[in-house]
Amino acid sequence: MAEVFTGSFTQQEPIPEDAIDAAVAVMRHGRLHRYNTIPGETAEAALLEQEFAAMVGAQYCLAVASGGYAIATALRAVGVKPGDRVLSNAFTLAPVPGAIAAVGAEPVFVDVTKGLVIDLEDLAGKLDQARVLLLSHMRGHICDMDALMTLCDAAGVTVVEDCAHTMGASWNGVPSGRHGAVGCYSCQTYKHVNAGEGGLLVTDDPEVAARAIMLSGSYMLFDRHVAGPTPETFETIKYDTPNISGRMDNLRAAILRPQLRRLDAQIAKWHARYQAVEDGLRDTPGLTVISRPEAEHFVGSSIQFLLSGWQTPAIKAVLSRCAARGVELKWFGGVEPVGFTSRYDSWRYAKSPVLPASDAVLSSIIDMRVPLTFSLDDCALIARIIRAEVSAVFQQG
Repeated sequence: MAEVFTGSFTQQEPIPEDAIDAAVAVMRHGRLHRYNTIPGETAEAALLEQEFAAMVGAQYCLAVASGGYAIATALRAVGVKPGDRVLSNAFTLAPVPGAIAAVGAEPVFVDVTKGLVIDLEDLAGKLDQARVLLLSHMRGHICDMDALMTLCDAAGVTVVEDCAHTMGASWNGVPSGRHGAVGCYSCQTYKHVNAGEGGLLVTDDPEVAARAIMLSGSYMLFDRHVAGPTPETFETIKYDTPNISGRMDNLRAAILRPQLRRLDAQIAKWHARYQAVEDGLRDTPGLTVISRPEAEHFVGSSIQFLLSGWQTPAIKAVLSRCAARGVELKWFGGVEPVGFTSRYDSWRYAKSPVLPASDAVLSSIIDMRVPLTFSLDDCALIARIIRAEVSAVFQQG
């Protein structure tokens, strides 16, 4: 009888007890708004910013309502204006082109490689088309950041990093989000810390930080940001930066602070589960495992593999056969966006020329979440099911 997986691909771990206690304490005193403090009190949101800045080695940090809001705020803070063009990955998710559209700019999509990272050769040929690159570390895959920054610095292109899938990851020992001018992170349920929604923005540039704080809706209370720049930095910025309210509240910040303290332990658990799935998929006929560079310290909260050269009916057969056995896979080759999968050509507000090289890669990407509610045995079982169904369809072809 064929094995079946009965777990959930969307069930997260419960919020830790110390985070629940911290949240209850905020609810008991009622001061949920980040600027609603009593004398001598530092708000939970301000403490979160201070602790996250220290964790990644940044001068400044701002806690906001979502990762997408963090990205749009970063673009505004580095000077992107309506009508500007912004370089970005062809392999990404809707909030990234959405952030570009939110500021009235236009994306210039850059090809993706079979390693699922931005194509540096294609990027080099397009650097003269924009002055900002919004780099998405999509699904946790980090490109050669040293080479990318060399290209961008030489061309005078500012890099904003979308680190929604790479909080806790690094390239050559440098935390993700710390190579470019601004790093943006997500605290949404399916990311590496869970507040339901939420985002964080880090930078070493005091003017960028000041603009971001004003944009988030500081109401001239910027002196309450312990991870913000000096009040003098705001002197001119405070008059010409609009309030586009998107603050994080103290309740979410209280939930997140204890989770940050155990992030390294969580990453180790993700790595073990990722490895169990990857080991089970290696050498499957017709299936390509994505190799990870030695310089990349990644977080295995999801896993991708390629069915290169497969026709659409065969890929759909794999998806349906795995689903029948309880394994939920997502495919980035579909013409219509489904759930959390989409393509650069899914967003009709962000028109782009056809990218044949990217289309060939996207059409072969299979994606799967690896929640920490899975055991190592679960991961081995899931890999056996995928291996069996891929092999069966491959042999039929």
